[in-house]
Amino acid sequence: MKTRDPLDFTGRVVWITGAARGIGLACAEAFSQRNAQVVGMDLQLTDALKLCATRALELDVANPVAVAEAAALLAESSLAPDVIVNNAGITRDGVHWKMPEADWSAVLDVNLSGAFHLMREATPLMRSLGRGSIVNITSINGERGKFGQANYSAAKAGLIGLTKAVARECGRFGIRVNAVAPGMVATEMAKQLPDQVAQKAIEETLLGRIAQPVDVANCVLFLASPLAAHITGQVIRVDGGQYL
Repeated sequence: MKTRDPLDFTGRVVWITGAARGIGLACAEAFSQRNAQVVGMDLQLTDALKLCATRALELDVANPVAVAEAAALLAESSLAPDVIVNNAGITRDGVHWKMPEADWSAVLDVNLSGAFHLMREATPLMRSLGRGSIVNITSINGERGKFGQANYSAAKAGLIGLTKAVARECGRFGIRVNAVAPGMVATEMAKQLPDQVAQKAIEETLLGRIAQPVDVANCVLFLASPLAAHITGQVIRVDGGQYL
């Protein structure tokens, strides 16, 4: 009897935030290639996302009312999630003593509260299925801090704590909750950084390169799959050794 490929997501619904580009798009494409029904969510949709997604939604995850309405709509459309990837994130860099309140709040609202909003709406749907996997995209800067990123580092550190708390709350329902902590990744966001910052990141790694979005997506696939059936509450770094 042929056994099912553990990386075959046929019949599974995957919600991905920040799915229009970068890590989120790489995740959307990876799950789509493995037969998942991908629901991609972002503030602005792209043709690339529309090509690989079963459903593409414009969504501001910082808006709890909009998130609740989207979750209800998807549930009514038989698209309750088996997998959630909380990837939506923004940066508003600056040293903390010069950081406007708006820049602090915007990053916390999207990077941390956005994940909370989606999980709050989605975990009851997963509980009814008796299974589920949530993967939150945090950062090594949430573990080590980063000069000029007090807001981003705080949000990503908070996401690690949120991951562990929700893992404790949801384990008895068969829902696993983990986090992936990339180092620098070759995304549009990273390309906006000064060349010396990118070069320093490369020098910090042990493998001599920064990650490609697909490197992160591959780890997300693993955590969402039955191969990780006994893994929950964990943070896995995908950074080429940059944190060490």
